[in-house]
Amino acid sequence: MTSAPPLRRDTVAATDDLCHERRPERPRLTDDRVSVSFEVRPPRAGDGIHEQDALRVGMARRVTAARLRFCGLDPLVDDAQLIVSELVTNAIQHGDGSRITFTMTVRADFLRLAVHGGTPGRPVVCAPDDDAEHGRGLFLVDHLATAHGGTWGSSDDGTTTWCNLAVPGGRP
Repeated sequence: MTSAPPLRRDTVAATDDLCHERRPERPRLTDDRVSVSFEVRPPRAGDGIHEQDALRVGMARRVTAARLRFCGLDPLVDDAQLIVSELVTNAIQHGDGSRITFTMTVRADFLRLAVHGGTPGRPVVCAPDDDAEHGRGLFLVDHLATAHGGTWGSSDDGTTTWCNLAVPGGRP
């Protein structure tokens, strides 16, 4: 049995440099896209979201925050996380599919958040009673999209719900 040659000091230093790579001030990308797909258990009538699926909502929020911070879009993080929470939760609650795909696209002038649940049907903004515990999600999405100079909607077949937000000051 032969042993590997010992590491040279310059090899260790080069490896250490790779581990501590610094992020650029702003990525020089014209189209930055992140997509995450995961399995879910559609809730039965009257049931809430399964605990494991609730964790998926949190994961989508964290992916959103990390990518926006990487792209230098910190001012959009809180509102984008809330939008993603609502869109992913709606896809889980109202879908009958077993897979959801969340896609976030950053372009020079807008951020697009899209959730594909595979279940046809148009989402509808509700006007819940003041004491209702549910039904405000798309109202919030609509309000936040408008506040950021954007819009929201769904694909023609209703399987994907999306939201576009204007990117503050554009990107280089």
